[in-house]
Amino acid sequence: MGVFVFLPLVLPLSAWPVARLAETRLHPRTATRLLTAVAVVMAVCSTLCLALLMVVGTAQLPGNPLPDGWSDPEVRAAVPHDEVAGRAAIPALAVVAAACARTLWRHRRVTRRAHRALAGVPGPTVAVLPDSTPYAYALPGGRGRIVVTTALLAGLAPAERRALFAHERAHLTARHHRHLLAAHLAARANPFLRPLRTAVVYTAERWADEEAARTVGDRRTVARAIGKAALLSPGTPVPTLAALAATGPVPRRVAALLAPAPVVRSWPSAFTSVGLAAWGAAAGALVSAMSSANSAVTLFLILHTATPL
Repeated sequence: MGVFVFLPLVLPLSAWPVARLAETRLHPRTATRLLTAVAVVMAVCSTLCLALLMVVGTAQLPGNPLPDGWSDPEVRAAVPHDEVAGRAAIPALAVVAAACARTLWRHRRVTRRAHRALAGVPGPTVAVLPDSTPYAYALPGGRGRIVVTTALLAGLAPAERRALFAHERAHLTARHHRHLLAAHLAARANPFLRPLRTAVVYTAERWADEEAARTVGDRRTVARAIGKAALLSPGTPVPTLAALAATGPVPRRVAALLAPAPVVRSWPSAFTSVGLAAWGAAAGALVSAMSSANSAVTLFLILHTATPL
């Protein structure tokens, strides 16, 4: 195993450049998918390596249920600084598991409460609530549902309302809640992935903005709708999916809509700054996967040899 078991814990640092550059240099759809994939791979690999370190650390504790051979000096020698790293991995993995479980539980609870609250509201795909608080959000589940209040609709012009509905519908069609949940779980598993989570929250909103602009056919109308909605709405109330998603920096989104539409490219050129950052993040994810796989196979073979038949 050697030092390879520690690499996936710090390799998320290699994705920081692309997290910053992808927000402005890549199409939002490409950026969201790329950042989510990199975050998930790196989070899984770092969690796996924590688990491998925990095996070594747990095997040294008195009264553990593991086979005695797993605490032999030959097994501990496979992990550098096993006494410190192995035992430190035990509470670290417990914190990761608790944080991820809490995020999943919160997502499920918020979604269920929102569905129950809207059970009696007419409209299979759009629910208009007679509420004096202006807000709107996309509620996933089934075909999905757009929730908006009369207070927000009253503050928007007809064209801006179409832009608002197109934006929220884009969230449901592309299932952005899955990208957001995956990015949040990855950040819970490894704090070094928090910049990617922040970037995914922004690029998912930008993705919906661009889809709304394509549907409406007027980028300025979408920009006005976003600006007005931000000024009118203090934020979606609890319980809603605001627990997982935010609107992102509204001034940056408006400025991006007032600029020309971004070019759709499946992968950026390696001769650009964002291309180098993307290739660096992909290389980091690949090395992380290879390191964790190498460590897992090595530890399995060592433990298999040390375990008496």
